Amino acid sequence: MEQKEQWSSKLGFILAAAGSAIGLGAIWKFPYVAGTSGGGIFLLIFILFTLLVGLPLLIGEFIIGRSTQKDAVESYKELAPGSSWHLIGRLGIFTCFVLLSFYSVVGGWILIYIFKSFTGDLSGLSEAEYGALFGETITDPVVSVLAQFIFMVITIYVVSKGVTAGIEKASQFMMPALFILFLLIIFRSVTLDGSMEGIEFFLKPDLAKITSETVLFAMGQSFFALSVGVSVMVTYSSYLSKKESIPQSAISIVTMNLLVAILAGLAIFPAVFAYGLKPDAGPVLLFNVLPTVFNQIPFGVIFLIAFLVLFLFATLTSAFSMLEIIVAVLSKGNDSKRMKFSWIIGLLIFLVGVPSALSFGVLSDVTIFNKSIFDAADFLVSNMLMPLGALLIAIFVPMKISKQRLIEEISEGSSIGKKIFAAWFLLIKYFAPVIIVIVFLDVLGIL
Repeated sequence: MEQKEQWSSKLGFILAAAGSAIGLGAIWKFPYVAGTSGGGIFLLIFILFTLLVGLPLLIGEFIIGRSTQKDAVESYKELAPGSSWHLIGRLGIFTCFVLLSFYSVVGGWILIYIFKSFTGDLSGLSEAEYGALFGETITDPVVSVLAQFIFMVITIYVVSKGVTAGIEKASQFMMPALFILFLLIIFRSVTLDGSMEGIEFFLKPDLAKITSETVLFAMGQSFFALSVGVSVMVTYSSYLSKKESIPQSAISIVTMNLLVAILAGLAIFPAVFAYGLKPDAGPVLLFNVLPTVFNQIPFGVIFLIAFLVLFLFATLTSAFSMLEIIVAVLSKGNDSKRMKFSWIIGLLIFLVGVPSALSFGVLSDVTIFNKSIFDAADFLVSNMLMPLGALLIAIFVPMKISKQRLIEEISEGSSIGKKIFAAWFLLIKYFAPVIIVIVFLDVLGIL
């Protein structure tokens, strides 16, 4: 059955799709990876690979979904009937299920920190005390699981409301709010004494800092930043009207994603350097270093709350897309089944994610290939399933969809599609697969 719902506007689709892409990867992971990988030179390489790998793949997923107007499994069945290519969609569903199971744990941490910021528990501590507080937070079994549950309930509720009334409506509020809050925090960060050193670190490329690791990290980050490889964008584009331009929508989403990554860096690095902290603090940058920075700024609690709320918005909009891809396949456009499957699948994801929430506390001794349950799930998704999915999509699009159909689909809505088709086709058929294989081999330790 074809999807019944559609985005009410092009802007609604762009905001929802951008919200899917802009999450933990852009706001949490990007700053700390940039901080440990050379700052400005990392940013430059990241932008190049986002344009040369991420954008072509994004357009490819849009073509698959919009041309068929079907979910992440049925779309592949229509384009390649009688074959096993539909397993790409099923791989995406499994990937999103596992991803949301531990992603919701981090979403729960953000909720906890928002609560603590209102109660005053995040005020007046040293950097060491913030580190200890974060350790206490993630090891508390009751608080961690309860926060994860609340995060999943919010996600389930929005997705159960549907594409237009739920996901689109929430994204139309959350995404503009995200940008407004970012600008507020950036203004405060760049006006601090000593902030210029942080701005230069982030925006001024230093060729001396280029290493093979910097290039590989930049490729990986550009690849994961757009949520490509899990067929989420196939699902979202299946609700897109034939009147809209796929290239224009994709370019808008990539632009927003790059802008948020740059905004995240400008919000964090000037403040970090202004207070003499280390930019290479790693994954704890958000939960340890930032509270330390805001604690030393007048009205810092207000800015910290603003940043945490912004972080929550970005995390939720990504969570919506992960649950939506699964619900869309199960409900097959039947709105009467949407609410039931949203709650069933959402609660099941929560239950599967509980061990990840407990992996820093009561289950800390349980390891999988010498990794905690949380880290093992993260490694499986980020380093195995997503690269595999993206590689298969890069092979599928030029191999299984006729050139004529690709030209027609990419040209709908505007003339820009015909102008960029040749370059796009070369990138997705040759360049993107090679880069993905390089990243894939690197994360497996083969290179």
